[in-house]
Amino acid sequence: MGQRDTYLLTASDIDAMPEKEKSHFLNPKATRRERSLGTETGMTEIDFTLITVEPGMESTEHHKHYHEEECCYVLAGQGEARIGAEVHNISAGDFVGFRKGGLAHSLKNTGDISLNCIVVSQRKDHDVSDYPRCGKRLFRNKDLTWNMVDLGVIDRPFGARV
Repeated sequence: MGQRDTYLLTASDIDAMPEKEKSHFLNPKATRRERSLGTETGMTEIDFTLITVEPGMESTEHHKHYHEEECCYVLAGQGEARIGAEVHNISAGDFVGFRKGGLAHSLKNTGDISLNCIVVSQRKDHDVSDYPRCGKRLFRNKDLTWNMVDLGVIDRPFGARV
């Protein structure tokens, strides 16, 4: 499907798409399956992804973005949305918005069936993400090598905002 000029994906097209399994490089318990409908239709500035998280697993490592926004709509299952230090129960029909520069966030499936969600996110050429549980900051820039540093060694020049 990805080779043609696709604007429309029917339900049968989506069902036929292979799911891609992804594991987060900082968290072996963060494993999900996904179908990127945005990629399949040639979208380059936002992504619309169907994700499946199995019981006991997380969707990603707990993180925050400084330049990109993302959101999640729960289709089925139940879980926890960790937003900052707070944990909220989520289930089918719930929506969570993660604004740029906001609190760190992650999802975990706490139920006994798959947690199925729609995740919409921006695709900016650059972003900075913090991973507070790991004490890391990731710098991602288009066409450059990604760089990760320890949060504890970041120097904040005089006058810089925290």
